[in-house]
Amino acid sequence: MPDTPPIVPLSSEYMWQSRWYSVRQDKVRWPDGSESDYNVLEVRPSVFIVPVTHQGEIVLIYNYRHPLGKWCWELPAGGIEQGQTPLQAAQAELLQEVGGTSESWQFLFQAPSMNGIGDHIIHYFVAREVQLGPTHHEGTEAIQVHTFAAEEALSMARRGAMQDILSIAGLLAAEPLLIKPGSF
Repeated sequence: MPDTPPIVPLSSEYMWQSRWYSVRQDKVRWPDGSESDYNVLEVRPSVFIVPVTHQGEIVLIYNYRHPLGKWCWELPAGGIEQGQTPLQAAQAELLQEVGGTSESWQFLFQAPSMNGIGDHIIHYFVAREVQLGPTHHEGTEAIQVHTFAAEEALSMARRGAMQDILSIAGLLAAEPLLIKPGSF
């Protein structure tokens, strides 16, 4: 593999910025020597959690998503704040979104979520023996908390009832841990 990237950044300028993401426009030189603009969406890293209760149920959220104009089944998730580790962010998001706490965490994997247009990295975790309590939703969130048998949650991911691809990826990646007897 070559050590030098085939696309060379020449300059960068922020076109728009918010608390959640930024749009950066890079001037780049392509492998054929031509130059043009390339827009990059910068998104802070985030965490997705597969919460499993003591009874082996999966905790999902029913989250209203304004861009889609509909409710979506998802895993609890959120951004990693400045100074937080991925595990600390996962613990904070579990508490905020579903009122959950856990003493047993397992890192699943991390992966980029938008290779062609952005730099967003997701860290996936399984939280075992989750105890549910009061939620701490932000004022901008419309979330309902539900529990499902592991088989039902996995079926939702497979049959299209869950349409958030990032949640589907985490849930299906956790499947060996969810269906293995005695894994919890």
